[in-house]
Amino acid sequence: MKKKPLISLLLTLCLTLGLLTGCGADSGVTKDMVAAAPEEMAVAQDSLAENSLTESGAGSGSTALPENRKWIVTVNMSAETEDLDALLASLDEQIAALNGYVEDQSIHNGSAYASRRYRSASLTVRIPAEDVDSFTQEVEGLANVVSHNKSLEDVTLNYTSTETRVEALETEEQRLLELMEQAETMADLLEIEARLTEVRYELENYGSQLKLYDNQIDYATIYLDIEEVQEYTPVEEPTLWERISGGFVDSVKGLGESLLDIVVWIIVASPYILVYGGILTVIVVLLRKWRKARKAKKAAPPENKE
Repeated sequence: MKKKPLISLLLTLCLTLGLLTGCGADSGVTKDMVAAAPEEMAVAQDSLAENSLTESGAGSGSTALPENRKWIVTVNMSAETEDLDALLASLDEQIAALNGYVEDQSIHNGSAYASRRYRSASLTVRIPAEDVDSFTQEVEGLANVVSHNKSLEDVTLNYTSTETRVEALETEEQRLLELMEQAETMADLLEIEARLTEVRYELENYGSQLKLYDNQIDYATIYLDIEEVQEYTPVEEPTLWERISGGFVDSVKGLGESLLDIVVWIIVASPYILVYGGILTVIVVLLRKWRKARKAKKAAPPENKE
């Protein structure tokens, strides 16, 4: 028998295998999952039922995660501080000590036209997942944490499905390379190369997806918003008297700050006030003289012509 029909048959089997493994990866079900024991399937169902966990509150608790699972940890925190620069310096030291890094940072210095500059900062911090609780506790010791939210996303099934797809594509790539060595005609060679290009393209995409998963799983993402304040927001609910006294004090402070803002605005705008005020004064004086002259002319007796 000639080699050409044999090569065509093997190539057809490779293409069929690729299509079948692609369908299996897209559906998220593998042979190992089908052959799993009933107890393991029950655990998988429980994990799917709790695919996303969330913790909320001003304090950051520690959650024990099931082993042999792939978790993406995301934390959102809002905090207050009396010294923004000192807090940022302390956070930089803590992040470096935990082998983390700041992915994004922005600082807002407030309005330049106000009597005080209200400053704030927003940070996106990446911390090793096993140290995320240590970092949030450190933030609570350095600043007044107003809100804290921790979410956990289980991506085990997606990760396993992607790994299975990569393994199937790598197997198909090796078979295609073997077929290239056995190809005798240019048509067979071109057909094999076309499929090999598709396989390598898919391998690159799935490989990038696995790298992204690894980065998100290994390093937790912490979104930290910081406000520089003069007084911390109380964590406990105030009593009626505290609300009344605190509201009165805040009103007095607000009135004082409003008066101070007016004084600052007058001083800042004084050049415009002087120039435009002088021009307006000259116009008013000229109008008054014109009106007086007009009244005097009307009141004067008419001249008799002889």
